Amino acid sequence: MDLLPAIDIRGGRCVRLLKGDFEQETRYPVDPVELAQRYADLGAVWLHVVDLDGAARGVPANLEVVRKMASAANLKIQLGGGLRSRDDLDRALDVVDRAVIGSLAVEAREQVTGWLAELGADRLTLALDVRMDENDMPRIATHGWTRDSAETLWNALEAYSATGLRHVLCTDVERDGALQGPNLRLYSTCGQHFPAIGFQASGGVRDSRDLSDLAATGVAYAISGKALLEGRITEEEIRSFLPNG
Repeated sequence: MDLLPAIDIRGGRCVRLLKGDFEQETRYPVDPVELAQRYADLGAVWLHVVDLDGAARGVPANLEVVRKMASAANLKIQLGGGLRSRDDLDRALDVVDRAVIGSLAVEAREQVTGWLAELGADRLTLALDVRMDENDMPRIATHGWTRDSAETLWNALEAYSATGLRHVLCTDVERDGALQGPNLRLYSTCGQHFPAIGFQASGGVRDSRDLSDLAATGVAYAISGKALLEGRITEEEIRSFLPNG
């Protein structure tokens, strides 16, 4: 498992939201380009970037900032936020190495299946984010986590079983930005049900122990933003989970 540092951008600044709520924003006094360079210096190869303005508007809004991040730090970037049309997807993939598709992966499955076939499974990550119901069943949340669907994560993944899907980002949204620890049971079950998929675990990472626990679940990546920005994981610990650290 590798650590995948996350940088969320809003208005050109590094921020973090609590559980995806735009009204609960924390701003950090660091430039996104400088932060990307810092993670590269620590040994990162990939960076997860969320264009929050793009997510709110429905079209990419910070591609130029992302371009500068990729160029300055020589990093591969996975980008999400506002990628809802083929034109916008192509624009993003001219800048980054992999694009994240969120709500459309559930609501426009045939379209997204076509994109996977045309672009190749390595160019797309599906963000299938969940809330756990009263029976501890992961139910898909869409539209910036403001809508809950009746569909389970397992049904959604099964629907893509014939596409060669390789990358899935799964967030337990109630833990996102909350520093409450990751949902280890969820990610262990993901790997057991769908061993051919490289899962990216997001939400709840507090410290290096959480990273070690996630590694034991078999996920491909652990995404962390807030814990890194707030110094809860030391540089030495960060390096130990990065491919070039």
